[in-house]
Amino acid sequence: MNASFTDTALLAAQVLLGVALLPAFVRLVLGPRAQDRVLALDTLYVVAMLSILVHGLRTDSPYYFESALVIAALGFASTAAAARFLLRGEVIE
Repeated sequence: MNASFTDTALLAAQVLLGVALLPAFVRLVLGPRAQDRVLALDTLYVVAMLSILVHGLRTDSPYYFESALVIAALGFASTAAAARFLLRGEVIE
């Protein structure tokens, strides 16, 4: 595999991930229920994490991978807290 094919594939992946952000953002703003908004926020952080990982692959920098790991951990915790809040009405008992 040559470098130009890899660069083109990573650029296409970044463009497609950017396109995937749009419907999730629309669902976040226009979602009729709170559950739809939580799911859209979950999708947004996953797509943002993946786009940071792809950018890290393109630039060959290890710092992007660490930031993607932080985004993944915080996104999971926030999704769990939001789901618990929607189910019980409180996060901390």
